[in-house]
Amino acid sequence: MTKPRNRWIGLVFISMAISLVIIDGTIVNTIFPKVIEALKLTSTQVQWVQESYVLVFASLLLVWGSVADRIGRKRLLIIGILIFVAASVWAGYSNDANAMILARILQGIGGSMVLPTTLSLVNANFQGKERGAAFAVWGATIGGMVAVGPVLGGWLATSFGNEGWRLAFNINLPLGLLVVAGLAYFVAESKQDHREGGIDIVGAGISVIMFLTLVFGLIEGRVYGWWLVTKNHFAIGDFKWANEGLSIIPVSLAISLVAFVAFVLWERARDKAHKNVLLDLDLFKIRSFRNGSIAALIISMGEFGILFAIPLWLQNVQGLSPIDSGLVLLWLAGGAFVASGISGALSGKISPVLAVRAGVVLETLAVAGIALFATPDATWGTFAPFLFVYGLGIGLATAQLTGVIMVDVPMEKTGQGSGSQSTVRQIGSALGIAVLGTFLFSITTASVDANLTKVNTPPTGWYVPVDPAKPMGPKISVTDAVVDSAGGAIPGLKFLGADAQAAAANGFTAGVSGSAWAAAGFLALGAVSTLGLGSIAERKEKAKKKA
Repeated sequence: MTKPRNRWIGLVFISMAISLVIIDGTIVNTIFPKVIEALKLTSTQVQWVQESYVLVFASLLLVWGSVADRIGRKRLLIIGILIFVAASVWAGYSNDANAMILARILQGIGGSMVLPTTLSLVNANFQGKERGAAFAVWGATIGGMVAVGPVLGGWLATSFGNEGWRLAFNINLPLGLLVVAGLAYFVAESKQDHREGGIDIVGAGISVIMFLTLVFGLIEGRVYGWWLVTKNHFAIGDFKWANEGLSIIPVSLAISLVAFVAFVLWERARDKAHKNVLLDLDLFKIRSFRNGSIAALIISMGEFGILFAIPLWLQNVQGLSPIDSGLVLLWLAGGAFVASGISGALSGKISPVLAVRAGVVLETLAVAGIALFATPDATWGTFAPFLFVYGLGIGLATAQLTGVIMVDVPMEKTGQGSGSQSTVRQIGSALGIAVLGTFLFSITTASVDANLTKVNTPPTGWYVPVDPAKPMGPKISVTDAVVDSAGGAIPGLKFLGADAQAAAANGFTAGVSGSAWAAAGFLALGAVSTLGLGSIAERKEKAKKKA
C-alpha cells in the first residue's frame, strides 16, 4: 500500500464522502411535506421513499465490504459516490412515486458502497492512537450530519419555491464530484489478500433476500395485516395475493427466517472449504465485536427513527416552514458538535465504552422528554432543549461505538468487520423506521378516529376530496387523508371547522408521542446492552488492577 500524500487531508474527504450519504439520508425528513405534495405520495409510499433507500443500503453492505477488500476500497468508494450522485439527480427530476422510489433504490446501492469502504479506509490508514482520533472524526461527522441534512433541505425547500426540494437531491452533483477529486488525490488505495473461490455470490443473494423480506414485513404489516388479509390486497403487476385468509406478511417474515438459517449454514460450509465468505462468523466470537454489534443494532432502532416524525409534526401541526423546522433540528446538530469537542477533550481520560454508555443514556432521556412533552399545546421551543441533549448523546455514542466494536478485529478481517457492523447498524435503522413508522401511523389512526367521534359529525360523515383541486371527485375519510399524507392534509382541513382540524392535529400529535416512547424504549434497552462492551486490553487492565 502506497503512502497517501496527506492522510489527514484524505480523512477530510473520506468524512465528506460519508457526509454526502448521511445528509441525503436525513435531508428527506425536512423536504417530505413538499415531496408528498408534489408527487401525491400515500403514507405507505412515504415510508417506502425512506425504506427503499435504507433497505437496499443495509442489504448490500456485507456484499460491498467483501468486494472492497478484493478490488480496492478507494476504487469501490469512488464508484459508489458516482452511482449515488447519478441516482440523486434522477430523484431530483422524479415526477411520480415510482420514479422516486427507483431513484432511492439506486441511491441505496451507491450509498452502500460508501459506508463500509470509508470505515475500512480509516482503519487501514491510521494506527494506534491516531486511529482512535480518526474514528472520532468519522463518527462525529455522522452524528453532526444527521441534523445538517434537514437544515439544508429546509433552506432549499423554503427558499426556492415548490420545486426547491428537487435541489436537495441535485446539490449532490457538485459536492460528489468534489469528493471524488479529493479521494483520488489524497487517499491511498487499500485492499486485502483473499482465499481462492471468488466473491460469495450465493451468500450475497441469500443475505439480500433475508433483509428485504424482513423489512418488507415490518413496513407493510399494518397495511396488509399482520396475520390475516385486511381490506388492502398485495399485488405486483398481474400477481395478486389472496383476497382473504393468511396475509403475505407472516409469509414474508417466515422467508426471512429461513433465509437467515440458510445464510448461516452456507457461510459455515464455505469457511470449512477455505473459500471466501461474505461474513466471517468467527468475528462474533470476538467479545467486543459481538456485544458491540448487538448494542449497535438496538441503539440504531431508536436513534434515528424518531427524526422521521418530528419534522412532519413541526410543519403540519405547528405550521412551521421547512427551513424553520430544519433550524429547530439545528439544536441537535449543535449538541452533536459540542459532543465531538467533549470527546476530543476527554480522549485518553475516560474509556470509549464509558463515553458510549453516557451518550446512549443522554439519548434515552432526551427522546423520553420529547415523548412526554409532545402535546397539542407544545411548541418547537419545548422540543429544542431535548434535541440538543439528543444530539449530545448521538455525538458521544456514535463517535466512539465504531471504535469499540472494531478494536479487537484483526487487520486482515477489517473489511468484513466494517461491513458487518455497518450492516447491523443500518438494519437497526431500517427496523427502527419501520417499527416507529408503524407506531406513528397506527396510533394516529386510532387517535384521529377517537377525536372525531367527540366532534359533531356532519350528515355525510368526516370525508374530504381525494384531490383538493377536485372537490366533487372521489372522497376519502379524514383519518385516511391524515395518515396517507403523513399529516400533510391537516393544514387543509380548516374548511371542516376548527374542532375537526384540532381533532386531526391532536391525533397526529398522539402518534408522534407514541413513536417517541417506543424509540426511548429501544434506546433504554440499548443502554442496558452496553454493559457487555469492552476490549481485550481493557479487560486485562481491569484484571491487573484487581490483582
